[in-house]
Amino acid sequence: MAAPLGDDVLGDEPTVQALEAKIAALCGKDAALYVPSGTMANQLAIRSVCEPGDEIVAHKESHIIQYETGAPAALSGCMIAMLDGPGGLFAAEQVRSAIRPKDQHAPISKMLLLENTHNKGGGTVWPVEQFAAVAAEGRACGLHVHIDGARLMNACVALGVAPTAFTQHVDSVSVCFSKGLGAPVGSALVGSAALIARARRFRKMFGGAMRQSGLLAAACIYALDHHVARLADDHANARRLARHIPGIPGISLEGTPDTIPTNMVFFTIAPRMGSSKDFCARLAQHGVHAIGMGASRVRMVTHLDISSADIDRAGAAIALAAKEALV
Repeated sequence: MAAPLGDDVLGDEPTVQALEAKIAALCGKDAALYVPSGTMANQLAIRSVCEPGDEIVAHKESHIIQYETGAPAALSGCMIAMLDGPGGLFAAEQVRSAIRPKDQHAPISKMLLLENTHNKGGGTVWPVEQFAAVAAEGRACGLHVHIDGARLMNACVALGVAPTAFTQHVDSVSVCFSKGLGAPVGSALVGSAALIARARRFRKMFGGAMRQSGLLAAACIYALDHHVARLADDHANARRLARHIPGIPGISLEGTPDTIPTNMVFFTIAPRMGSSKDFCARLAQHGVHAIGMGASRVRMVTHLDISSADIDRAGAAIALAAKEALV
């Protein structure tokens, strides 16, 4: 609340500028742009790089396809070449095979998007070597390589690496401050000075330029200073939660408790228990919130407000809700 303020629309918001410099340096890039949401960060990257009729190469379960309301088409006129692969990951040769021929009949392959961690894939983390190989293939094919890094810091903490282990291989990255890092609002788009200057214009066009946003940016700075290393606690709590699930009738854990990659736990419920939405409603009655990710798949996410005692209460609630659903 004591952050010095200005007007970011006019370019004199000191706390926002401090945040942008901080996250740019952390990612090893020239510049950054503070925006209200991760969706806007991704869409600004797409709009700043692509033209209508261009194509983006991405995994079929990517956030930009599943959860951004068709924005690549609506805002930038782009198609998406969808790749498959376990956990939201794919191989370099798949990128090469997705490139369109340079022909008047085909869209222009322009961007490669890599989501890290991969939300719908189960909170999966790209292995650095695989990530580098895929990104290098994209660049060799002339693509702008972008990381949807809403949970990039989770990936870095899980592997014990700096953000630059990933960002050195790409042209741009979006980073979210309001998920595991715990800030109330905001993401950043990070990249070259030229990219960010172009994105700044589109941010204004999309309605994302905010005035005295230093109040929000100060919370993001605090999050970067204090909440990155502690993401390991969230990962440990996710594994703790997962250990409650095996043995509960009607519920199947994705993976094993010891292979939960980051802060997400996914499980499926038996058809006789109803839909995932129904099951989440039962959980809510016991004070536990979860999200249905399809007809029978449920996602639970740990964060800084959740203690190990909360995890054990949630585990008991899952067992109780499952018992009720099977009556």
